[in-house]
Amino acid sequence: MFERRKTEGKVYALPIQQIEPSPYQARQYFDQQELEGLAQSIRENGLLQPVTVRRIGPERYELIAGERRLRACKLAGMQTIPAILREYEDAQTAALSLLENLQRMDLNPFEQAQGLKDLIALWDCTQAEAARRLGMAQPTLANKLRLLQLTEDQRAFVLDNQLTERHARAVLRLPEEKRSEALVTISRRKLNARATDQYIQQLLEPPKKPRRKLPMVKDVRIFFNTIDHAIRLLTDNGVPATARKEEKEGYIEYTVRIPTETVGAGKGQ
Repeated sequence: MFERRKTEGKVYALPIQQIEPSPYQARQYFDQQELEGLAQSIRENGLLQPVTVRRIGPERYELIAGERRLRACKLAGMQTIPAILREYEDAQTAALSLLENLQRMDLNPFEQAQGLKDLIALWDCTQAEAARRLGMAQPTLANKLRLLQLTEDQRAFVLDNQLTERHARAVLRLPEEKRSEALVTISRRKLNARATDQYIQQLLEPPKKPRRKLPMVKDVRIFFNTIDHAIRLLTDNGVPATARKEEKEGYIEYTVRIPTETVGAGKGQ
């Protein structure tokens, strides 16, 4: 026990091949060009910040923090790597590994969300408690976790088309079956975050009822005047035609009566 405490926190040159990656790594994507740039810097200047590991067996170690540095050192062809040895339990290791990644700004939104979800499960606490421990507003935490409602294909589309976290959150307002199509439209139209919110709101609004076509006679009074004029023409020419207008609830009824014998007489002339 005394020796273990004595070695705690010291920097060792450990063989890279003896170090296993952390099973709690939140980052899923590593930019190869960035890693190669870091590897070149390490070749020229050495590794300025050691990685952190814990012992998991005879001459075997597990990475706690420093995945990018470990990968870059491998690319640089290094056989050993400066490492700080810690004696942590599984829960401590997971929390530190996740926190180290969450504190970096270059995690994509979905990696952040998954890391937060893993931390909450690890701490076995509520969102509110996790937000307090992380120094984060609880609504912010909840919004980030909601991103995991997107499918793997939808997440990949967001990243591949350089859409933002706000774009991703906006489509979550839609039913599941409409999200993929909306993402395609947002990308194709190159909508910014504000325009995306407006577009999603339009999709959520109930379809407008088709406007009724206007009748050919826009003013019903013109229609009535036309009928009255026709009746006068008939009566002036000896046809005893009559017309009656009644206003009823919800409609107007207009009855025109022309004696049939008069119509037959007219045809005979």
